[in-house]
Amino acid sequence: MKENKFPKGFIWGAATSSYQIEGAWDKDGKGLSVWDTYSHVPGKTKNNDTGDIACDHYNRWRGDITLMKKIGLKSYRFSISWPRIFPDGKGAPNEKGAAFYDRLIEGLLEAGIEPMITLFHWDLPQGLMDRGGWLNREITDDFMKYASFAFKRYGKRVKKWATFNEPWVFTLMAYTSTWQPPLGINNDYEAGLTAVHNMNLAHAKAVRAFRELGLNGEIGIVQVSIPAVPEAQDKGTLKKASILDGIINRWFLDPLFFGEYPADISEYYRKKYSAVFIPSGADMRLIKDMGTDFVGVNNYFPFRVKDNGAKKPFDWKECVIRKKNVPRSDMDWEIYPEGIYRILKSYSERYGNPVMYITENGNAFKDRIIKDGMVMDNDRISYMREHLKQALRAVKEGVDLRGYYLWSLMDNFEWNHGYSKRFGIIRVDYKTLKRSIKKSGYWYGKVIKENGI
Repeated sequence: MKENKFPKGFIWGAATSSYQIEGAWDKDGKGLSVWDTYSHVPGKTKNNDTGDIACDHYNRWRGDITLMKKIGLKSYRFSISWPRIFPDGKGAPNEKGAAFYDRLIEGLLEAGIEPMITLFHWDLPQGLMDRGGWLNREITDDFMKYASFAFKRYGKRVKKWATFNEPWVFTLMAYTSTWQPPLGINNDYEAGLTAVHNMNLAHAKAVRAFRELGLNGEIGIVQVSIPAVPEAQDKGTLKKASILDGIINRWFLDPLFFGEYPADISEYYRKKYSAVFIPSGADMRLIKDMGTDFVGVNNYFPFRVKDNGAKKPFDWKECVIRKKNVPRSDMDWEIYPEGIYRILKSYSERYGNPVMYITENGNAFKDRIIKDGMVMDNDRISYMREHLKQALRAVKEGVDLRGYYLWSLMDNFEWNHGYSKRFGIIRVDYKTLKRSIKKSGYWYGKVIKENGI
């Protein structure tokens, strides 16, 4: 392998999610999602922004594909809106919603761009939330039926699938904090653990359905993948870093590879929050047997950990420190390129070097517009370059990394931040919805063309 080149066949792409870009929130039979409901509650998002229109990708997808092709993307990772196809989460499918993704997939293939579909990127049908959401075990079959429909409809054309995006966010975080749906639930760790398990079971059932259909492709899951970096080598700091890694990373991947939740984290939840969840052996066997064809790695920043001296039980958030005098993005996230190397190596060593894709990596920065509308975003270029160097470092050390999907293709609705943060390599003027490729987009196109940095 040449010094700055990635392996032959390495996949270069960019990623988005349905609620963040599609808009058309109530068009052509689409049902409400939890984010439709949540974002319409005053005070939940910056400036009370919603995804009602977002980037209007639902109507402008043809032009967006033209821009993808101009940049030179080899693959495009997008998510399907579950309530666009099943407005209530179950029942009869909505043909108009399903047909939208037919058109998008055909357009991508015609442009020579491989589609990668994520089945769930946080926009749960409100109808299912009204029935208990991820706390209702029936959702595992609801998801399997939705996934099966998608496999049968699109599976002959789409070869790469992910079941869930960042389960930590819509399970544990959703039930123990207030910045994610559902409304009115906070600090309920037992509910969060139940949600995690139902998600894992839903993943396993969907994977089983995929394999029973005999489709030619691969199906995996995308994890939040935050490295827990100890700021000292004392016993207390190392222990707390290990626990934080377990909460964020091992709790979600160990079941798929080992058929069990990590014992140290189970004990932590029991002692700290009196949260106990004991899954059935049959569930765990299915989760392990189905496993995952690949691990999707979403990486943006690290958690720095320092022992705070607290006696057990301690709150993991109290051990996360803010490192001084380090570069930060417009999200106020620490920029730590080595973090992507650390997480790739960690997964490789713990799970037997599984196939991995970097499914999200990028950051928000202030755009500077110069003459003729060119957006100068050198900070984003620097971020991408340094992270890609660390990814290549992992590859050279034997990590089975097969692709990189930049987050994000275009500026979009950034959840609670509304439209105040820009992650895209394509700028979106939110008044006119005009798109323009940023300097980073042209730079990324050169990386793709050269298959290296």
